[in-house]
Amino acid sequence: MNNSLPVVLVHGFWHGSWCWAPVAEQLAGHGIQSVAVDLEGHGLRSPRLSSRWARPFDAEAFATEPSPVRGVTASSAAASLAETIRTIGAGRPCLVVAHSMGGVVATALAELAPELVGGLVYVSALAPVSGMPAAFYGTCPESAGEKLFPLLAADPAVVGAARIDFGDPDRHGRIKEVFYNDVDDRTADAAIALLGPDGSVGIPDEALTVTARRYGSIPHAYVTCTRDNAIPLALQHRFIKEIDAVSASPTTVTELDSSHSPFLSQPAALAAAIADMTALPRTR
Repeated sequence: MNNSLPVVLVHGFWHGSWCWAPVAEQLAGHGIQSVAVDLEGHGLRSPRLSSRWARPFDAEAFATEPSPVRGVTASSAAASLAETIRTIGAGRPCLVVAHSMGGVVATALAELAPELVGGLVYVSALAPVSGMPAAFYGTCPESAGEKLFPLLAADPAVVGAARIDFGDPDRHGRIKEVFYNDVDDRTADAAIALLGPDGSVGIPDEALTVTARRYGSIPHAYVTCTRDNAIPLALQHRFIKEIDAVSASPTTVTELDSSHSPFLSQPAALAAAIADMTALPRTR
């Protein structure tokens, strides 16, 4: 039996634990136990947004209804994730793999409860370790070329969430271009149908403080995605540089020629990168 760390797979905004199914299958082939989780406010933990399901669809109501997840913050999601990891690990630390906005929650978790995190793998993720909130990075030069923000169907300041109408046929092609530009059409269509409309702005708006003693003691890896239209490659490299500035050891970097969603387009390659991290020793 493989004695590697248990792996906890953390999704990003609008997604859920379902998106990790192909990677979990590949990890099982490596003899690695993995559990995909739903973050607070997502997947099976996502409250119903009434205007999304109203018929006929009312675009104005959709653009103004307060989000039922607007109270979720990076800290609250991290505290909830910590409790989940305590159950999964049964006393052992876990390797936490975080995608996209899930990286903010994983960063908060690593500072909150470093004893639970045996290693941290960012997959084209936001890693706000500089003291600035994740939202700040959307204004940086490294974000040039991103295609995500034009998809928003509501003012985040009004509804308290980053809201996208994934059922709008006029946006279907652009949604695929942002998230799944190298994913086969059938899988991309299925994924889009499963996406939730809201990601709480309380996650990217919260400024986090990390320390070398806690966060910096944990081995880190970063999987870059060269064809990412949501988090451009230049921004991914900026996060790696900032992680290294507060860490005891340099970030292990794996590059994939993939879209924002290698868990669907290249699950075997992503699983191999994760497997390489499971045996790394932790620095204290």
